[in-house]
Amino acid sequence: MSNENDEVKETGFGNKVTEPNQRLMNRDGSSNVKRKGLSFLEELSFYHSLISMPWWKFNLLVFTGYLVVNLFFASLYFFIDIEHLNGMIAGNNFDRFLEAFFFSTQTITTVGFGRISPSGLADSTIAAFESMAGLLGFALATGLLYGKFSRPVAKILYSKMAVIAPYKNIKGFMIRIANKRKNELIEVEAMVIMSRVEMENGKEIRRFYTLELELKRVSILSMTWTIVHPIDENSPMFNMTPNDFKKKDVEWLVLIKCFEEAFSQTVHSRCSYKYDELIHNARFKPVVEPGPDGSVIVALDKINDVEFA
Repeated sequence: MSNENDEVKETGFGNKVTEPNQRLMNRDGSSNVKRKGLSFLEELSFYHSLISMPWWKFNLLVFTGYLVVNLFFASLYFFIDIEHLNGMIAGNNFDRFLEAFFFSTQTITTVGFGRISPSGLADSTIAAFESMAGLLGFALATGLLYGKFSRPVAKILYSKMAVIAPYKNIKGFMIRIANKRKNELIEVEAMVIMSRVEMENGKEIRRFYTLELELKRVSILSMTWTIVHPIDENSPMFNMTPNDFKKKDVEWLVLIKCFEEAFSQTVHSRCSYKYDELIHNARFKPVVEPGPDGSVIVALDKINDVEFA
């Protein structure tokens, strides 16, 4: 079991307390650390940002970029040499700009329907550069799309709250997780680190403790897994009251590692719980029920349901 000697000497977060109620890790597992002091070029990482950003942001960025680029080239055609775009049938400037815009979309995608074509040197030069930009741009977008699709991610569903429930004549700290996807996660390992603020030589410092778990690994995560830390006399949580958790600004960092079957790669997932995301004297309600033809149904929409002990 865990004891005071199981203190984690280095977690990467440091032990200095900078703000009260400071969160070390966001609920979605992302770091709550902000970096500064680097130049713009040193901090710049387009590929990492695009690969890791949510799909809706990525799609919005691609659509916005496509629109802006076409508006830029349409403006060049319109203001530099609109007269040498042959085949235009528009009668006013607005419609002529629209025709230049849609000609730009045909040029950048190399579709080229054929009604409008450049004849002057200026328009032909712009069209040549736009075609090259289109080929390079779509090659980059294709690579990013492949990278996002092929990037293995563990879709772990975490209970919104942690609980302290009765456990084998004592109490246990519990978190419930499940696999959101239909694929199988194999050799799932869990680690829970508790951080709390302590006084040392009259100064507040943050200490980290690895919590001993009832089970550190399960062979396959087909249903749900309730991760349990027994709160016995060797636990750093022993005899702590709800007020103690708040006073010591306690946070639990949950780290999950598993083998993702579809991609045949090891994947990771993270989450954290603060003291105000802990329910005392409660237990998780069952979410597994029998299904048709001998199957088993796991009600993931009830993973947060608890009942008071």
